[in-house]
Amino acid sequence: MDLTRLISIDRIACNPDIRSKKRALEKLSTLLATASDQTSMNIFDKLIERERLGSTGLGQGIALPHGRLGQGDDIIAAFIKLPEAISFDSADGQPVDLLFALLVPEEKNNEHLQTLAAIAKFFQDKSNQQLMRDSNSSEEILQKLTNNTLTQKAS
Repeated sequence: MDLTRLISIDRIACNPDIRSKKRALEKLSTLLATASDQTSMNIFDKLIERERLGSTGLGQGIALPHGRLGQGDDIIAAFIKLPEAISFDSADGQPVDLLFALLVPEEKNNEHLQTLAAIAKFFQDKSNQQLMRDSNSSEEILQKLTNNTLTQKAS
């Protein structure tokens, strides 16, 4: 699965000054809105709605916030690398510094689950985690995602 088709440079934020889960979800919503026909507030509401069902913090400093919204053709993604980890109610109780968010059209059930699984698999690899944590710019993150290919690691 080629996950790099889900994200572009304008939906990556490297080291933003964010110190709470709410602010992180707001930023992700703003990033996702740049490629969606939805407002950032609608997206934020969907991400919060999903978090109420249970935290999307996977553990090891990784979170995969996601929401289903709209009638679009494509799943879109946004990524934030934080300079300092924040509390995210993760499964392992550890704070989160890497957040990969998805916005999924309502009718993309199977693709939604496959995409979440592929991203989770990519981020389970400690070397991939470290590549993201060592990045110093959005451009560097995109290059590392492309070069270390989510496509190879996640398929």
